[in-house]
Amino acid sequence: MSEHDRFTADTLDPSGTTDHAATYQGFVKYSVALCIACFIILTSLCLFAFGPVGSLFYGFAGLIIGAIALIIDVRIGSGNWFLSGGVAALFALFAAMLVS
Repeated sequence: MSEHDRFTADTLDPSGTTDHAATYQGFVKYSVALCIACFIILTSLCLFAFGPVGSLFYGFAGLIIGAIALIIDVRIGSGNWFLSGGVAALFALFAAMLVS
């Protein structure tokens, strides 16, 4: 009796194409998010290593603001990445101004 009431993906789509598509979309989504996060982290590390004396505050502020923007983009799920990509680009330009 209990085996007839269970919900399985095989009853809806025996070929598994919807599961495969959802897995692929999730993989691409989080791969892009990881790349943007790595870029923000590397930018802050460059700012820590090569920036002036007060750049420790700017590095941590960029990390926090970048992480918040990335979380917002992941939660929205539109796939555009405009907010986190823009914050990462502005943070990189700001770090380049401080380092040079």
